[in-house]
This record gives sequence, structure tokens and C-alpha cells, in this order.
Amino acid sequence: MYDVVIIGAGPAGASAGIFIAKAGKKTLLLDNDKSVTKRAWMENHYGAPSISGPDLVETGKNQAKKFGAEIIQNEATTIKKESDHLVVVTDNGEYEAKHVILATGMSVELGEKSGVNTKPGTEPRIKTIFDVDQNGKTNIEGVWAAGTCAGVSMHTIITSGDGAKVAINIISELNGERYVDHDVMK
Repeated sequence: MYDVVIIGAGPAGASAGIFIAKAGKKTLLLDNDKSVTKRAWMENHYGAPSISGPDLVETGKNQAKKFGAEIIQNEATTIKKESDHLVVVTDNGEYEAKHVILATGMSVELGEKSGVNTKPGTEPRIKTIFDVDQNGKTNIEGVWAAGTCAGVSMHTIITSGDGAKVAINIISELNGERYVDHDVMK
């Protein structure tokens, strides 16, 4: 049983994975390797004067792995609600989790198929997004959404920040108190 399964390992998903794994939670990132970020070039991402999308995605995944996140390349096909946990069904097996984050970029198909409520998008070219509250929660207990699919701007700096926000909210819920992760220089 994972504490959190994150579906999508682009900027939102990997950022969430970094925080959750670093907090000592059992973390799985399911990556279908279809991130639109892999086609991007960025000169507006804080901390990176210029970086290719593939390099940004790979750096994020490596950071998450550094803190203990497991990353599996696999396609999630549905999310099922069990009595006290969630089951993420993939092409190659099932994964149980207390929480699931949908970080699926521009796609809401998996969430819709799993019963997650959607609403019209507000960003250019984004027709539909998940209907989430300010913390990233969807209508299904334990299912959260982060990044473009949750209605934030497609800019990688914004989607990665949204992934971190949702991660902090999940960690806080798991711990029963507000979680803060501040590193200090030694």
C-alpha cells in the first residue's frame, strides 16, 4: 500500500513526488511518458536560465527518486474506490494507495472515467479540467488533482508549484497537522 500514487511525472507530478517522498511517505509516480513538457523549451522557469522540456522532466523525476519515490512507466486506466483506500488499475497491474494525485496535464479522460467531476477550462486550448477545491481535492475522497488538469496555467513553474501545494496538503492530512518542509544550509 502506497501513501500516495501520483499519475503523471511531469512538472506537477514530479514536484508532488519530491515533497511527498522527502516527507518519508511511500510514493509511486506512474508515468506514461506523454508529458507535453517534453516538447517545450523554457527560458522563464525560475532557477533555470534556460532548459529543455525533456531535461526539466528528467531532473524532476531524478529529484523524486533521490528522496525515495518509485517511478514506473505505465498507463493508468482507472481508479477504483475501495472501502478505505484507492486502487489504481494500469495496463500491467494494480496499485493500492491512501491518496491519488491526478497530474495528467491536459488530459482528464482517466479522471472522468473514474468518476471525478470536471468543469470547463479557463486556459487557452484547455477545454475541460477537474473540479477541485482550493487544496486540490476532487469529489472523490482521497483523489486530488494538480497542475494543468486542475485548472492552473500550463507554465511549468506554475504547474510544479501547484504539485508542491497539493503534496503539502496531502502530507498535512496524513500527519494530522500542517506540514512544512524548509531545508537550511549547513
